[in-house]
Amino acid sequence: MLVMHKYILLNISLVVLLCNLNAQTWQSSIVYYDVDSSLVYVRDSVGNAIPDFSYAGYKNGNEGIPFVDTKKTIGPIEGDNTTHINNALFEVALNPADDNGFRGALLLEPGIYQVNGTIKLQYSGVILRGSGDGNDSTSNTIIKAVGNTPHQRTVLLAGGGASTKWQDEFFGSQQNIVTDTVLVGENSFEIEDVSFFSVGDNIIIYHPCTEEWLKAIDYGGTHSGEGGAEPVDVPWSVGSQPIVFNRYITAIDGNRVTIDVPVYNHLIKSLAQSYIYKYKRQSLQTNIGIEDIRIDIEYNGNEIDEEHAWNAIDMYLIEDAWVRNSTLLHFGLSGIRTNTATRITIENVNALDPVSRVVGGQRYNFNFYTASQQILFKNCHASNGRHHYVSNGMSWTSGIVITGCTSEGAYTSSEGHRRWSMGILFDDYRELDGPRAGFNPRLIGLYNRGYYGTSHGWAAAHSAAWNADVHDGELIVQKPPTAQNYAIGCSGKNVSGSGQSTFDEPEGFVEGTNTPGLVPQSLYKAQLNDRKKNPVSVKNESSVILPERFVVHQNYPNPFNPSTIITYEIPGNSKVVVQVFDSIGQLVRILNNTFQTKGMHSVEWDGKTTSGINVNSGLYLYSIETSFGTITKKMILVK
Repeated sequence: MLVMHKYILLNISLVVLLCNLNAQTWQSSIVYYDVDSSLVYVRDSVGNAIPDFSYAGYKNGNEGIPFVDTKKTIGPIEGDNTTHINNALFEVALNPADDNGFRGALLLEPGIYQVNGTIKLQYSGVILRGSGDGNDSTSNTIIKAVGNTPHQRTVLLAGGGASTKWQDEFFGSQQNIVTDTVLVGENSFEIEDVSFFSVGDNIIIYHPCTEEWLKAIDYGGTHSGEGGAEPVDVPWSVGSQPIVFNRYITAIDGNRVTIDVPVYNHLIKSLAQSYIYKYKRQSLQTNIGIEDIRIDIEYNGNEIDEEHAWNAIDMYLIEDAWVRNSTLLHFGLSGIRTNTATRITIENVNALDPVSRVVGGQRYNFNFYTASQQILFKNCHASNGRHHYVSNGMSWTSGIVITGCTSEGAYTSSEGHRRWSMGILFDDYRELDGPRAGFNPRLIGLYNRGYYGTSHGWAAAHSAAWNADVHDGELIVQKPPTAQNYAIGCSGKNVSGSGQSTFDEPEGFVEGTNTPGLVPQSLYKAQLNDRKKNPVSVKNESSVILPERFVVHQNYPNPFNPSTIITYEIPGNSKVVVQVFDSIGQLVRILNNTFQTKGMHSVEWDGKTTSGINVNSGLYLYSIETSFGTITKKMILVK
């Protein structure tokens, strides 16, 4: 009797301990730490999985932003400083590049630098550094953009300055990808002939916009005929939305090529014959930095004035660059806009208080525009714009991370904005207020935009909101055809696939809404740490979907109420029987009794018997029987 009493006390203690742990932390069922603290990614039945976002930023996150020695220092002069600054930048550019490709930094002493034109930072290896981004000109560097010549100009242009979309290719280098399917998150494939390529080559992966692919994605999901007006409200056309990825070759084995960053969309040969080509990198500028500067655009005092400089910083035709510790004010379109830009870090930057009418095509504080890839926004803040963090670059744009960032006074949502932007992550993100009274309550959107704008349609694919808080607003996440979007551990008044002014589409993967304690708190940081710890294991997740042994994972959450997910891996095709038993071995429910293919699978138990009766709190067993064996584990239901 004493032994039984101890057994009961032990089980009660176990339940209490697990309940306390569960109240504090939990993990997603599709991205979680395994027993050796490595991340596991679970694919659904068609191969969708959350991709690895950790490659965003300067040097793909593999190196920290360096400090570059100052080579020249100047102070402000009376009147227009445009030529004064541009000449000094040119002088720094004349220095020889060091072993890391840097020529030096131009330091702007504290003061107000009136700028009537455009500062052009168009030299590889040159840094433009101020003395601080505060509003006190005695200790900070303030670039005061005045006038409107040319009309709605950019104040500071960094990079080669053109929007090429990486189209310049070496003649004869084009080779078809012969692998039938390259899944999102994978980083290797076979091509017809590797003889033109070497490890280290910069390549472009090109997935044509074919009739077959358009049909598979409902011609973009434009909801044509529901409300837009011709000729704007039309389905996407063949050739209009190719999927393009900018990558480097890291290994070649036979005809198999491995790339530095995984793809952010499936490449399915039957829908489109994808190919690669070697990129010429014409006029591309690299190793450029902007630091500790305040750009304040002058306007006439009217908050809807549009006769002034329009963009604070443009980063065009650029790679491996950064903007940090800076404040940008009173732009009409963007604080920072990227275009034909790769591996960029935007860190500790404020894009504040745009000045323009509150209408479409304006007030995009952080604007990852056409052909923007591997862009990292870290610890940034935006205020009083329309779309504070927005992918406006269509199917050329992917691999965007917004982590630790905040937003205040938004008129509408941060989002994938139009035409199949891929791999966007809102990570550990906070709306500090909102929504604005009288405006749409949507504050994050990974969804279908239908006929909005120019037939925006499916605006985001394979994108995620992770531990994002939209305050009292809405976070809308919907599932595109052939793809998926995710909202995991997010908070808000409405986190779902439907909301105000949203087109009717299937809900994306939503998990743990308004449930604190998600582990990891930041998916981006966890993925970066995991990749550095296991540099090979996360590059190709095929091991997750093609297991070599029979594995049954612990159910999640555990303890649970009202439902839990049971996940398992089978190394080959097999009949699979998943059953739930009570603590004395009586059958409660059969959750699965079907033939399943090799891979990872999951089932959900809602805490009910076969007849639909809710079971009592207590210890239950789940048993998974396959041709590879039977495994049984415990789980606890707590009400």
